[in-house]
Amino acid sequence: MLPQLTADELLAGAALTYKVGIPAALVRPDDGNGSAPPSGALIGEVTVRPLALRDIERVARAAKEQRLLTSVLMVQQALVAPAMTVDQVGNLPAGVVQFLLQRINAISGLSLDADGLEQAVRAPLSRACFVLSREFGWTPAECAELTVGQVLLYLEMLARNGAAGEDSA
Repeated sequence: MLPQLTADELLAGAALTYKVGIPAALVRPDDGNGSAPPSGALIGEVTVRPLALRDIERVARAAKEQRLLTSVLMVQQALVAPAMTVDQVGNLPAGVVQFLLQRINAISGLSLDADGLEQAVRAPLSRACFVLSREFGWTPAECAELTVGQVLLYLEMLARNGAAGEDSA
């Protein structure tokens, strides 16, 4: 049996920082002489931290209208050193932002591998929320606010309505 974790132990992960090496090819695709840096060569490193739930909520609220801004804000929030403004991160090469975002998602527990994605799609609750959003036009946020009991109730209502509709046809 595994030991029970304390709140301090769970919160400790949010205070960790990670060094991420930046591939030279992302920052300097060539050295000016037409030759690319050696494969896997790193130009330097940055320090990032995992994103906490409050960071994700802040990013989601701020980027409601601009999906592209989400990536920029996530990288900006997670960068510890060098600290950068939103404008500075927005001026980084797209490949650097994408690379950092992948690393930040991984350390924040936000990334899914192919198996994890397949499991999430096949999960009964995910499928139920998909059905409800399709049938009622609800957003994912509205579905997320439902309790399991409410999800089951609405699914049962849909099933009965479908059965009633079949009987009357």
